[in-house]
Amino acid sequence: MTGPRALPAWCTATWLMLLLPVLISLVDAALVSKGAKWWEAALSVLAALALLLRRRLPVTVLLLTLPGAFVNYIWLAPMTAVYTVAAQRAALRVTAACATAFALVEFFHWPLADHPLALDRDNALYAIQCVMLAAGPAALGLLARTRRELAHRLDELTRGQQRESRLLAERVLATERARLAREMHDVVSHQVSLISIQAGALQVSTGDPAAKDTASTIRELAVRTLQELRQMVGVLRAAGVEPSEPLAPQPRLADLPKLIDGSGLPVTSDLSTGGRHWPEAVERAAYRTVQEALTNITKYAPGAAVSVRVAGGGSRLLVEVRNAPPPEDASDRPVLPGGGHGLVGLRERAQLLGGTLVAGPTADGGFTVRAALPAAAD
Repeated sequence: MTGPRALPAWCTATWLMLLLPVLISLVDAALVSKGAKWWEAALSVLAALALLLRRRLPVTVLLLTLPGAFVNYIWLAPMTAVYTVAAQRAALRVTAACATAFALVEFFHWPLADHPLALDRDNALYAIQCVMLAAGPAALGLLARTRRELAHRLDELTRGQQRESRLLAERVLATERARLAREMHDVVSHQVSLISIQAGALQVSTGDPAAKDTASTIRELAVRTLQELRQMVGVLRAAGVEPSEPLAPQPRLADLPKLIDGSGLPVTSDLSTGGRHWPEAVERAAYRTVQEALTNITKYAPGAAVSVRVAGGGSRLLVEVRNAPPPEDASDRPVLPGGGHGLVGLRERAQLLGGTLVAGPTADGGFTVRAALPAAAD
């Protein structure tokens, strides 16, 4: 068995702030009620106990404290009630009316015969005292309410500035994306277009069937690259905006034979996926893995024998691309530039899907890229 659970510190402080004025007002009522009649003491105690409801019914609590202040010289209960009205109520006229009622009750005290209405110094000083007793708590309550409202306004201003800063950062990012999109379109598309034009000219002018097929493949790859580039530029320019036209269909496992045939490499493929349906993200990751591996082989091991294997192994789709050592004459060919981020991106894509990707050289001097992608990826 466990003992009683301790109250949080904020809860303890709340109850203390609620009960402390009540206890002090009871002490005040007990001190001023010595020798008073029982009903006068009862009204003083009622005024003190009514403070328990001051946060929910501030005006009603003030009205309950006035009879005790009228028949007895209790101050703490009505002063606390006036403070609560000023701190809780939004209308200034309500605060002024409650403070005035307390000042009048304190001035015209029971019994009325003890306070003759005379324009003398004593009555003037007593009137000033009654006004100060009512105006002091009211002023403090208004100050507390103003401070609370200023803190709320300051919090709203802070959130507004943070929101404006976030919007400014997003606007700067959108501008940078648009600039990047323009540069990609102006530089890359121009160069790829020239490649496509030159390949088309070679396809028309040459009489060699092998050269004609190579030129046709180059032109087809250039056109496909331009299409993907335009799609990427559109995504960059419309970042954060719903595209007006649907994006082109993403590649799937069914597109792998076309990718392999267009690579220009001596590839031996085994694409037995088991005839099952795989999630779109998994199929797209498998396609990009084979695509990146074939691209790297074209760059660093042109002419090497390549084997591509895609198979469904239980709850995972296994993708393996292996190449043999490049031919000896491959070192004389120009090395194509690379960014060094392809395999890193593939590994991150596989990890996001809950799979793994391993890449490294083989013992005979070749290279292997192997990925295992889960079947239940979203």
